[in-house]
Amino acid sequence: MPTIRLENVSKIYKGAKRGQGPQGGHRGFETLSKINLQIGQGEFAFFVGSRGAGSSTLLNLISGVLQPDEGAVYLDQTNLSKLGRRQEKKLKYIFGRVPQESSLVRTATVFENLCPPGRFGKMGGTLTDGPLIEKALGLVGMAGSEEKYPGELGTSECRKVELAKAILYSPPILILDRITDHMDDDSIWDMMHLLEEMNRRGTTVLMATQSRQFVNIMRRRVITLVDGRIVGDVAKGRFGDIV
Repeated sequence: MPTIRLENVSKIYKGAKRGQGPQGGHRGFETLSKINLQIGQGEFAFFVGSRGAGSSTLLNLISGVLQPDEGAVYLDQTNLSKLGRRQEKKLKYIFGRVPQESSLVRTATVFENLCPPGRFGKMGGTLTDGPLIEKALGLVGMAGSEEKYPGELGTSECRKVELAKAILYSPPILILDRITDHMDDDSIWDMMHLLEEMNRRGTTVLMATQSRQFVNIMRRRVITLVDGRIVGDVAKGRFGDIV
């Protein structure tokens, strides 16, 4: 499984409203500044910090969704900014992602949401993906929900469905961006048990979260961001540990 490495990575959003230039124009501002970070295969790391600290941007850079403006992100020895189209397509099988904002299509069933684009309704796709979808939903506690629509589900249930989608093809790396937001404590606890078991079997788990009590219970690597900079990186840490 791959090792993730960030070398002097910065992300600059240009033309933003923050920071008026001296001539009245808008200048860019950094959401991440000179990040150096290495995550070994099979690690479990929490990314914590206030909203706007940069954890979502950092996870998007790690998974190749965003490209850095400075520096480089490596997966083993491969620079993610230098991938060809064929290599880029493989990333979805390397990274299982749950984004901060829900990605479920409300007019589609749970099964349709989990089925790969273009394959739903085709006999081969249904036969191939159906058992995997059933298994993934069972793992997250949503067995039997295939024909339901997101609007029929609670917030915690929708996030479980998104997790099922992320683990569908057993990716070696899971990227979870504030998946615990608005989830009830029982659902979070069940999810943490599942993630812990997956991590024990070798899956790398990277999670941005504000769930202080669960971070403190889990005692895994805690990476703390403030204003786009890493100010704490503690093995077996607690929420907000600096040293």
